[in-house]
Amino acid sequence: MSESPLYDLIILGAGPAGLAAGLYAGRARLRTLILEKGVSGGQIVNTAEIENYPGQLLEHETGESLTARMAEQCRAFGAEIRRDAIRAAYLDGPVKVLESRKHRYTAKAVLIATGATPKPIGCAGEAEYAGRGVSYCATCDGNFYQDMHTLVAGGGDSAVEEALFLTRFARRVTLVHRRDALRAARSIQEKAFANPKIDFMWDSVIEAVGGEPLLGWADVRNVKTGAVTRVEKAEGEPKLGVFGFVGNVPATALFEGAVEMQSGYIVTDAAMNTSLPGVFAAGDVRVTPLRQVVTACADGAIAATSAEKYIEGLA
Repeated sequence: MSESPLYDLIILGAGPAGLAAGLYAGRARLRTLILEKGVSGGQIVNTAEIENYPGQLLEHETGESLTARMAEQCRAFGAEIRRDAIRAAYLDGPVKVLESRKHRYTAKAVLIATGATPKPIGCAGEAEYAGRGVSYCATCDGNFYQDMHTLVAGGGDSAVEEALFLTRFARRVTLVHRRDALRAARSIQEKAFANPKIDFMWDSVIEAVGGEPLLGWADVRNVKTGAVTRVEKAEGEPKLGVFGFVGNVPATALFEGAVEMQSGYIVTDAAMNTSLPGVFAAGDVRVTPLRQVVTACADGAIAATSAEKYIEGLA
């Protein structure tokens, strides 16, 4: 197993949080390494169009194009970006150790920016239509469904809140829930029941989606009767929308027992410190009220600045 030089800061994850941290750490002249097991840019690279990030291109800005420029900025300030999958982390001591299958990395500080991914709805065709009618973020994509019909899968707080948000744009919102009652807080439920744009399909799940070239239909199965209802886009509308809000999965399994967590998300203070000295967290992986590119970038900037102060204190 090869061993790296001692870095000042190793950032796990090259999504917006990790890349923003890399930029700030590089500008601070910290010897910085960003490790990403997949494609640089995180899950935002799957977003076909972005319109709510300050300073973005006004036309044809995609998640891939935005994060590619972020990565270029990081490299311009000296941060290294390397593709590797960490399998073990030893974070207790003054020197943090991260191990992949072939490499051993060491650093004075570590920033966890491994993100979270939406739980899939679990229907046939879901992956094929991601970005073409299937979405997991109403705040990100709601505006692309102006005056269209959208389905929302889920029944908890997030699903109902997102359904309410979608009524700002969609002609009609149908909430599909596998039970006969919502799990959301009563106050949120009351708003949904009072909204004339929202209707409900109880005891139901979305079983399959399809269409050409964009999403045009969704088959909804009643779990009690087995009856399947096909919901189709209205004539003249470009597509049907399906939004999944059945939960998220934070990428934190590697750090269980090492840092404090809530429901799998890492707990930090306002400076992005975790419960372990020299270990920071930023972006979707941490406990936060909003998971967007802009908040992830802010987290990354704060975390890198905190890491810089921590490292200065070691001298």
